[in-house]
Amino acid sequence: MSYTKIWVHCVWTTKYREPLLIKKVREKFFTHIKENAADKGIYIDIVNGYTDHVHCLISLKRKQNIADCLQLIKGESSFWINNNKLLNKKFKWQDDYFAVSVSQSQLNKLRDYISNQEKHHQKKSFDHEYKEFMQKYGFK
Repeated sequence: MSYTKIWVHCVWTTKYREPLLIKKVREKFFTHIKENAADKGIYIDIVNGYTDHVHCLISLKRKQNIADCLQLIKGESSFWINNNKLLNKKFKWQDDYFAVSVSQSQLNKLRDYISNQEKHHQKKSFDHEYKEFMQKYGFK
């Protein structure tokens, strides 16, 4: 019997990083993302974000890959938000995303970080945080 436990922290942004995920929409939207992913066999441990981006902690199964999971999540969620007319304009995600594996020992720390996005981004913008991360880990 095969067993895998591959945790991936995924982040993606709204098109042009527009602050479209307003507070009254976010909770319902993130609940939908998690429930829809579960219907598709994708296990999302936690999903949250702020006005212009989403953080998601996914546990990949042995026949799943990041690209397929995120295509399903992002594609269906943008369709859902538009179909339900939750915004006054057409909603789109940026094409790219960030995904990094997560050690089992860091899961609780990451869960806390993801669950506190609104509070966190009152102090630091997504752009600022992204630039810090890229410098810290030597990405250009």
